[in-house]
Amino acid sequence: MFNSDTIVALATPAGAGAIGIIRISGEGAISLAAPFFKSIRNKDLKKQKSHTVHFGQIVDADTILDEALVSVFKGPHSYTGEDVVEISCHGSPYIQQQIIQLLLRNGCRSAHAGEFTLRAFLNGKLDLSQAEAVADLIAADNEASHQIAMQQMRGGFSNEIKKLRDELLDFASLIELELDFAEEDVEFADRTQFTDLLNRISTVLKRLIDSFAVGNVIKNGIPVAIVGEPNVGKSTLLNALLNEDRALVSEIAGTTRDTIEDDISIGGIGFRFIDTAGIRETKDIVEGMGIQKTFEKIEKAQVVLYLVDSSRFFPKRNPSAFGMPPQAGELFPQLQEIEKIRKNYPEKPLVVVVNKIDQIDRDAKANLNSILSKVEGIVVQMLSAKRNVGLEELQTKLLEFVNTGALKNNDTIITNTRHYNSLLKALEEVEKVQLGLTSGVPSDLLAIDIRQALYHFGEITGEITSDDLLGNIFANFCIGK
Repeated sequence: MFNSDTIVALATPAGAGAIGIIRISGEGAISLAAPFFKSIRNKDLKKQKSHTVHFGQIVDADTILDEALVSVFKGPHSYTGEDVVEISCHGSPYIQQQIIQLLLRNGCRSAHAGEFTLRAFLNGKLDLSQAEAVADLIAADNEASHQIAMQQMRGGFSNEIKKLRDELLDFASLIELELDFAEEDVEFADRTQFTDLLNRISTVLKRLIDSFAVGNVIKNGIPVAIVGEPNVGKSTLLNALLNEDRALVSEIAGTTRDTIEDDISIGGIGFRFIDTAGIRETKDIVEGMGIQKTFEKIEKAQVVLYLVDSSRFFPKRNPSAFGMPPQAGELFPQLQEIEKIRKNYPEKPLVVVVNKIDQIDRDAKANLNSILSKVEGIVVQMLSAKRNVGLEELQTKLLEFVNTGALKNNDTIITNTRHYNSLLKALEEVEKVQLGLTSGVPSDLLAIDIRQALYHFGEITGEITSDDLLGNIFANFCIGK
């Protein structure tokens, strides 16, 4: 897997820009780049100190390719642990390619996806969980995911795992030692202390595993489905939340026939809002397909916003029946739809958004609250999407569905599926050891389960790995990182 040849890649996004950075890494990086760098004082890059920046020209024979800043980092005190040179040139794609081609012709090789970070891992500059955090940090598009990635890259998660692994390894050594003196029937590992350690490890593992539910939605964004009858203001609400005309709005019912999605950050948390087709009986085949997609999006959503039009909610007949439960279903068909969603998706937070409150008076608002309060398990928010009234309160309610306490306390949060699976397997083995201790299982059988738990801990940090695993992880990185 490891190759010490010198690699090169563009480290900034492809395309025109103010500057572009070309990164070179390998044992021969500095000596390879030195002949093509010319400065006023005739500096020799090979003789310059580490972590210094030099201004000059990049030349190919007698042709000046560009004026650039060249940074020198000498291993092992560099990102990759090797000699590294970074050329900050002008952001012309033509200039960037000319410099890269020059280096390729003179001994460099094009870097694979994630190869710089892979070398950092192989050279012990990062463990595997920290290396994965680099990709998460690059992909972070909101404050929360950025904070989680930074904490992991700084070693918060791996340090916690390493501490548990080291303590378990100490006891494992004593258990293994007992096997060498099996005929003498001695115990080197204090079973009481070992039980306490296993209980503590189990508690930490369960906390980390539970954090994945929060971490996963923070990393990927929390999907929120906006549903309801046609023309109740779903698209208007989406546009108001995004503060742009993302969805087509008209007075014609059924205008939205397909789902429209967009992301915004609220309080540092990413939310993905999904505007769906209005739910109603229809003979229109295309609209019917859109309604079918609506229910598919509800299935995938973490939160459901059900919109009702306050001006259309009240029945024209028998207004004195307001608040009477036996007749409420007949008088207010939208209540039936709300209760149906509540019944079909009991695990999903359901917010009933009463829109167009600017079109009803105070008494009507009070009646609406009275009616909706009879539906269990829902949150009610009144607003006017068109007038931007009540939007901040809705956003606050959405944030309440996300457990951000762990973020505020700077606790470790798991966002990586691979880590989650390894933690589950490690917990399973730890619980086997706990059961074995209480059942009086012989030391040799305990040792097998302890070794398996240590193996799964090692998978997380990269102490136990394989070429296939590394290939899968770093294939998802961008070229140049």
